[in-house]
Amino acid sequence: MRSVLLVDNGSSRPDSTLNLRRLAARLAEQIGEPVRPVSLLHADRVAAERLDGQPAEILAPTLRHLVSEGRRDLRLLPLFFGPSRALTQFVPELAAQITAEFGPFRLEVAPELCPLPVGEPRLIEILADNLRVAATRTAIAPKRVVLVDHGSPIPEVTAVRRWLALGLARRLGPDVRLEEAVMERRPGPEYDFNGPLLEDLLSRLAEADRETPILLSMLFLSAGRHAGPDGDIAQIRARIEARFPPLHIEVSPLVGSHPGLIEILASRLQ
Repeated sequence: MRSVLLVDNGSSRPDSTLNLRRLAARLAEQIGEPVRPVSLLHADRVAAERLDGQPAEILAPTLRHLVSEGRRDLRLLPLFFGPSRALTQFVPELAAQITAEFGPFRLEVAPELCPLPVGEPRLIEILADNLRVAATRTAIAPKRVVLVDHGSPIPEVTAVRRWLALGLARRLGPDVRLEEAVMERRPGPEYDFNGPLLEDLLSRLAEADRETPILLSMLFLSAGRHAGPDGDIAQIRARIEARFPPLHIEVSPLVGSHPGLIEILASRLQ
């Protein structure tokens, strides 16, 4: 019998682990077999009492435990938009270590959520739907949209956001101006491909026009340090609105809260 692991990067914020568990439970209902929610790193910093009394599971000890118990047929389902080093380096190196310790086992890694060059059109629909929710909530017409993600020094990961941005721009139509921004980037022109920092971009947009609202399209799966209710993005939004009244910035729901994500995960597992 195979073991299915839904794996995210992990966060020291409890909401991220709780959302991972929610997604794993919904996916298990969809596919008719258990799905184990596991984080790559970080989540074990969260006290168990903040996680309904159940400590978060981390990938390395979980894999070792399963293989040592004789579970040799494992499926890893990545909760990642693109080919991060977690998937291309960390997981293969970990699998090699466990093989050396316990002998051969089968670990199949499903494709990420938006594998290029094919991409994932259903993610574009999720982003568009989440923008509709944000626009309807505040009764504003979407004219200026910023697609924001964590940011990555890996061009192949940034290419995923670029692919989604191009698709979303086509989906929204010519009357909507769409920009891209990141929460983290390395200094230096060699990393300009990653895009501008969100606060810098919002400042420029606000200086040019304080009247037209800005919608943030959130390319995040869970509410972690950046995307949480009191996270960095919420703080940036408050600072920009305070500096440039009467500008209004509205934030879309997260991709991980959309029911359509379960269909994508199920198809990746298949």
